[in-house]
This record gives sequence, C-alpha cells and structure tokens, in this order.
Amino acid sequence: MLTRGRNLEETQRSNARPGDLADGKQIIVLINGGSASASEIVAGALQDHHRATIIGTRSFGKGSVQTIIPLGSNGALRLTTARYYTPSGRSIQAKGIEPEAVVEEELPDDLKQKADAQSTRGEANLRGHLKSEDEDDKAKADQEESGSSSYVSPDKAKDTQLNYAIDLLHGIKSVDTEAKKKAEAN
Repeated sequence: MLTRGRNLEETQRSNARPGDLADGKQIIVLINGGSASASEIVAGALQDHHRATIIGTRSFGKGSVQTIIPLGSNGALRLTTARYYTPSGRSIQAKGIEPEAVVEEELPDDLKQKADAQSTRGEANLRGHLKSEDEDDKAKADQEESGSSSYVSPDKAKDTQLNYAIDLLHGIKSVDTEAKKKAEAN
C-alpha cells in the first residue's frame, strides 16, 4: 500500500512480509459499493499482486486519508492529508476497485423502488469529493463513476456474489480472462 501526502516526506509505503499464510490456496474477495477505504486497499493490493480474484461490483472509491482537528467545544476540522494507492500506483479515489468478475446482487422489490428513486452513491457522487490529482486531465475525470449497490442478501442461498464465489472455488464457474485483464489495467 502507498500513501502519498502533500510533501514527498509524507509518502509512506507498507510492504507485505514474505510468505503465504494461505499456502497457495485460491483467494476470492467480495466487494460492492459498501466496500471503502481499508477494504479497498486490501482488495487492490491482492488484485495488483494477482493473489486474489475480486468479485462483485465497483467499490465506493474512498482513497483519501483524513485527519480530524478538534476546534474546542465548537466543532472540528476535517483535513485531507494524503491519498491511498494500490501497490502498482493505482489511485482508489473516486474510482474504487473494479472487480474481475462483475456480479450484481438482485434487489428485493421493496428496495428496487428506493434504488430507482435515488442513484447509487459512491465517493465521486459526494459534494466536495476529492478530484483526481490532475483536474485538467479529462480522461482521469471521466474515470470517476457513480457507486454501486451495497446490498447483501441476508439469506446466503440468495446471495448472488457469495454463490458465484463458491461456484468459482468448486470449478463450476470461471472468470472471463478479458474482463480480468481489463480490471487489472484499471
């Protein structure tokens, strides 16, 4: 993981220790619009190192480090002090992590009406969100996307992402290699 602050001396890199606690077993990580910050960093690191298959929908996109500075009893100031990056240098901010296998959860009817009434929110949809480092770069700005659903079925039998992951582990399903290459390029 890489954290870049405003100044060069504020940059921090964290590296994994040698070894494989999973002993080479296949790892699958489920993400959705509710996956943010630390979970995105872990998913992105595993994806960059080709150590896990990421399944689900695009994550929230919170790739910033914020420090809260108390202002007495009258409130506090929230200051963005750094940005998170995956080990390969991909920014998470307002883009999130794109899974190799996009698997969407089916919303129950009572939630479909709410979802239709309001768009699914991600970091890029929030007022005042941190933009890409080069705001003049139209291509980077276009990569900012709305979020994805954070719904997870309480019934394991109806959890589409979980069942896809289980089928993948049992060899019943496979991940489209072109989709995987596209996700790795992001």
